[in-house]
Amino acid sequence: MLKRFALALFLLVPLQLAAQLPDFTDLVEKYGAAVVNISTTQTSRANPLAGRGGPNIPEDDPFYEFFRRFMPNPGPNAPPREFQSQSLGSGFIISADGFVLTNAHVVEAADEITVKLTDKRELKAKVIGADKRTDIALLKIEATGLPTVRFGDPNKLRVGEWVVAIGSPFGFENSVTAGIVSAKGRSLPQENFVPFIQTDVAVNPGNSGGPLFNLRGEVVGINSAIYSRTGGFMGLSFAIPIDVANEITQQLKSSGRVIRGRIGVVIQPVTKELADGFGLQKPVGALVNSVEKGGPAEKAGVEPGDVILRFDGKPVASSEDLPRVVGGTKPGSRVAMQIWRNKAARDVQVTVAELPDDRAAAQQKRGAKPPAAKPGVQGMSLIDLTEAQRKELKVEGGVLVEDAQGAAARAGIRRGDVILAMNNQDVKSVEQFIQAMGQVEKGRIVALLVRRAGNSLYIPFRVDGN
Repeated sequence: MLKRFALALFLLVPLQLAAQLPDFTDLVEKYGAAVVNISTTQTSRANPLAGRGGPNIPEDDPFYEFFRRFMPNPGPNAPPREFQSQSLGSGFIISADGFVLTNAHVVEAADEITVKLTDKRELKAKVIGADKRTDIALLKIEATGLPTVRFGDPNKLRVGEWVVAIGSPFGFENSVTAGIVSAKGRSLPQENFVPFIQTDVAVNPGNSGGPLFNLRGEVVGINSAIYSRTGGFMGLSFAIPIDVANEITQQLKSSGRVIRGRIGVVIQPVTKELADGFGLQKPVGALVNSVEKGGPAEKAGVEPGDVILRFDGKPVASSEDLPRVVGGTKPGSRVAMQIWRNKAARDVQVTVAELPDDRAAAQQKRGAKPPAAKPGVQGMSLIDLTEAQRKELKVEGGVLVEDAQGAAARAGIRRGDVILAMNNQDVKSVEQFIQAMGQVEKGRIVALLVRRAGNSLYIPFRVDGN
């Protein structure tokens, strides 16, 4: 009797698990036709193989010698040959008259773009506009009555929720993969304007630009990137939220480009140690480590060391939030911004400027160092800046770190750093800095404003008392 009960229970468990697993068949049948394959062709010019007219083959390749010896020699003045490279990606139709969304990197530098529908039609596409900062591109094909997708609300996504990707990995059209939402609001290096949706959906080369669906058949994201050590899927996929993509799409459709706001600050995250040093109850906001001279923030009275807590009524929970909310603000708008300074909150009014299409990062060079270093403190050997160095760095004070060991090295101070301020108090000289450090209680954290390789950053430094 007990064996029969155990057998019945064993058979029942798989049935219960099967009943809980989602069924994607209706979703794929209804919206799969709106997912397209995108192929691009790019023509490039390159010199023939060592003047022999062969293909581009590295000299250490075994076939290089074969082509060198047996291919006819066109002569030293032979013109460059044209080579065509092709790439594949995915996209999806957002309107019945032929507007298609994909990734900007899928169509970047393409001479010809072909969109292949599920009914095997192949149509030439033109780029209406592309935005590299969010990796969104809007295409147009000449057709009517096309199947389309529906947009959902990515803000309602929950971590652990099932999602489905449809695309063309490695050219295999309309491949369907499924997984769950692993996290929301992820920030990736060099991607300040997109709060990515992280999933464990299998996404591979060729999936880029394809849609990410929720179980209601609504597109909640555009598959854009993978984290991989091999180039293949490793369980970390990232999608652009569809609400971000839709905002970009509307601007691309109306003007062909994206207009963003800027306020002229360089920011960094607020760590627990920095929060303690600034008197914040918890590590929130965006810490300003430098302010553009003559920029909107400087005109509003913002200073290095301020922590931006709110912008235009929206909370800035972390430094990643600020570029998105500022970028989404119309240039010319005058908005309220709440900052934290000297352990108190205050409000300022800032007029948002327009972010240029191409941002040039100016690299400042440091002048020659004086020959002798003065005695230092906390593991730092320090010297005063020369007048020429101060003029080049456009600072009135500051001390140069000749060497960093012990507590300084552990905190992240490096040789060549210039210490400009401590707890928002300007550092004028080595003697003044040593005196100020001597007044700090052992174990307390101070915020050091450091200039490094042309950039400024705050470093939390715990005074060890030695």
